[in-house]
Amino acid sequence: MRNLALIVFLFFCIYALVARWYFVCQLRQKCDPPPATPVQDTLKDVRLKTLRLTKGDSVLLRDYDHFAFDSASVLPVLTDNNMAFLDTLAAILRADTNLMLTITGLYRPSEKDAKPGFFENIGHARGDAVRRLLMQRGIREGRITLDNTAARNENLQEPLHFELYEDDDRPDEFEKIQFIFTNMTFSDANFAFGSDEFRPGEPFVLYADSVKTYLQLHPDKKMTIIGHTDNIGTNKFNTNLGLRRAESAREYFKELGVVNKIRIESKGEGRPVATNKTEEGRQKNRRVNFVLE
Repeated sequence: MRNLALIVFLFFCIYALVARWYFVCQLRQKCDPPPATPVQDTLKDVRLKTLRLTKGDSVLLRDYDHFAFDSASVLPVLTDNNMAFLDTLAAILRADTNLMLTITGLYRPSEKDAKPGFFENIGHARGDAVRRLLMQRGIREGRITLDNTAARNENLQEPLHFELYEDDDRPDEFEKIQFIFTNMTFSDANFAFGSDEFRPGEPFVLYADSVKTYLQLHPDKKMTIIGHTDNIGTNKFNTNLGLRRAESAREYFKELGVVNKIRIESKGEGRPVATNKTEEGRQKNRRVNFVLE
């Protein structure tokens, strides 16, 4: 019996260590991220020197090397010039805490269906990889929002765009999205067209499993699920559709075993993140937002 008790105790210790690592490194993302791929000195690395940092119509930094990404990779291949850009950008953000940053990540046409980790879009994942490099320089994650857009060709010569804005001066018509663990957004690709039928994709399934673990470790935490739509259809229909989709997502978490309080709401077409004049913009506006607090 003494040996059995010892084995049970050791198993519990191993489980506790693994659970702690998973929470700290995977959920809270406090561990150091994998290092970005360095540039090999023996290879000729030709890049456009047109990277800029903008704020409205002003250009604050210019003529830096663009970042580079191998095909289907989310980790940037860094030059010393890239590091200098990040150092200067971090210094600007530290000097003015009212400033926020949007990183727009681009993706090749061949990478359209790549969905790394929690992200439904590799452009978001690339922006997040650079956000982590800025976090290493002391910038709070919540000050950096993400966006994505498709590149025109496979060259991907300008894979990232950087734009500063002040939180209280952001355009009223467009909302910024963080894409962080405690404030994550997923597209309407997880639902049947024009319906609240929930068809979760792999990135959402991975996220939901991690949220379940997080909420089990934090029974005092709660979740808010917010449905958003484009402006096709009546305002009443869109508000109702957003609410029904939020309810479907809530039921998914309940079936997963989440017992924490989950509140739902709908913003309908009222909080777009992009113009509704293009299909790309409308697709971005059709989304569901998950907030942990």
